[in-house]
Formats: sequence, C-alpha cells, structure tokens
Amino acid sequence: MGKQKVILMKIGLIGLGRMGGNLTLNLKDHKHEVVVYDRNRENVDFYKEKGAIPSYSIDEMIKQLESPRIVWVMVTAGAATNAVIKELTPKLTKGDIIIDGGNTHYKETIKRANDLVAKGLKFLDVGTSGGVSGARNGACFMVGGDKKSFKLIEPILKDLSVPNGYGYFGNSGAGHFTKMIHNGIEYGMMQSIGEGMEIIEKSEFSPNLAKLADVWNHGSIIEGFLVKMMKQAYEEDKTLSDYTGEVGLSGEGEWTLSTAKELHVETPAIQASVDMRKKSKEKKYYQGKVIQALRFKFGGHTNTDNALKK
Repeated sequence: MGKQKVILMKIGLIGLGRMGGNLTLNLKDHKHEVVVYDRNRENVDFYKEKGAIPSYSIDEMIKQLESPRIVWVMVTAGAATNAVIKELTPKLTKGDIIIDGGNTHYKETIKRANDLVAKGLKFLDVGTSGGVSGARNGACFMVGGDKKSFKLIEPILKDLSVPNGYGYFGNSGAGHFTKMIHNGIEYGMMQSIGEGMEIIEKSEFSPNLAKLADVWNHGSIIEGFLVKMMKQAYEEDKTLSDYTGEVGLSGEGEWTLSTAKELHVETPAIQASVDMRKKSKEKKYYQGKVIQALRFKFGGHTNTDNALKK
C-alpha cells in the first residue's frame, strides 16, 4: 500500500481561549496554516510565537484567507458567538464556510444556518468534546450542516480528533443537538460519580480514593475519562478541600430537559443532576466537590461558576 495522502489546509480561527488556543496548537502540530484572531491582542501575540499567522481584526483575518474561506468560531456561546458571526458575515463572500464550535442551542443554530445560506454562505455546527486536553491532543467532534462543507474540512477534523472521533450527523443543528444530549448525559454521569464518592467518604471505611479510581479505571464497567479525571483530582487534593461544593450550570443540561419534555421522554437521572446543581448554590454537598473537581480537570471550569475557594 502507498502512503496516505496528506492534505494541508489554511483556516481562520477566532477565539484563543482554553479551547481555541489548544485547537490552534493541535492544527499547527499537523502542519495546517492557522490565521488567528482574538480581541485580546496578547493572545494573538502568544500564538504568533507558536507559529500561527496573526491578525488583529476580523478584516485582517479575511484578507489572509483564500476562497472558499474557512473560519472556525470558538468563543463563548450566546452573545459572544452572535456578535462575532454578525461582524464576520458581511465580510465573507459566496461559498465561504463558517464553523461554530461552541455550545449554541441547536434551534438557534438552525435559524442561523438558514440566514447564512440565504446570503450564499455555508455553515457547520460542530459540537466539540474532550475538554482542554482533547482540544490539544485529540478531541471528539459531532458535525451538522452542509455535507459538502463537511467533506471539505474533513482532513482538519481527522487531524484534530482521536481516531474515529468525529462524524457527520445530519442537517444544520444536528451537531449542536447531539453535543447537547452528550452534555446532558455527562451531567448524569458526573452526578452518579459524585453521589458514590460521597457515600464512600461518609462510610466507616477510608480507602485511598486516588488508588480506588485507578483500579476502577482498569477493567471495571465504569472505567473511562471521568474516572481518570477523578483519580487525578484525588492525587492532587485527597480531601478536595479547595472546592466549595457549589456546582455551575452551563445550560446544556437544562436544554436537554426541555427538549426531552418536547419529545415526551422521561429523564429522571438528568433532571436530578440539574436539581442538585441548583441545590448546591444553597447547601454544599461533598458530591458537589467531586463534580467541581471533574469539571475543573477536563474543562478548566474555575471561579467563573464559583468552583473554587481559592
């Protein structure tokens, strides 16, 4: 068999936070050209030193990309994403592709896609999972939108993801919809881990919890990424004393519940996980510390949702 053909591409990336910055480094590892922009000039300068092509305005970014331009927006969902795409859209030309890699509500995504298509632009919604380390070393992507555009950017997705860690799941909204459900499941999984660890913490036994998590992560039915993160958290702080027990709500769990209601699906586990996060604002539970530790380890969620005392 001959060598597999390597396809190198040029892409614009807006938003150099924890996720966007690490995606930039991941793209550079795979020899793609990345034109970066962030409203914080220091962030642009930092990634310029790492080999990215700097731009200090969206206009400057657009001038450095060839048609059809590919622009990946990796900023906070909601107002920030809306503002960036509103500024970006009139500067693009027919056939250019906008990628929304954030956690936008899928119904908003469908509406946005229709608006952009009417202007002659292509749009992909890309749900991104794997946390900060995934963005840097290999993530998981759920894609919806224009299928031809998906095929065009597939070399980028293949390089950015773990093996078999990306897929196309349907028309506009499908990527953000499947990521929303993923996050709802994540809520329930973290809640059950937190509950189990609180039972152990209050029991007559005092096992080494980092060791226990490590054993669970070698051949048990519950082995996986979250248990790995739990092991790391206990290795760093065996009592989780740095965590307050107040767990942030990012929105996707509640969106999952409202969608389930529309589809007449019972979701007691996810409902309970959302309810407990709300209760944690008033009363602190040990299980909240566990969930905070997990969120911090995989996503860097800290004082933005009162995750840490320090």
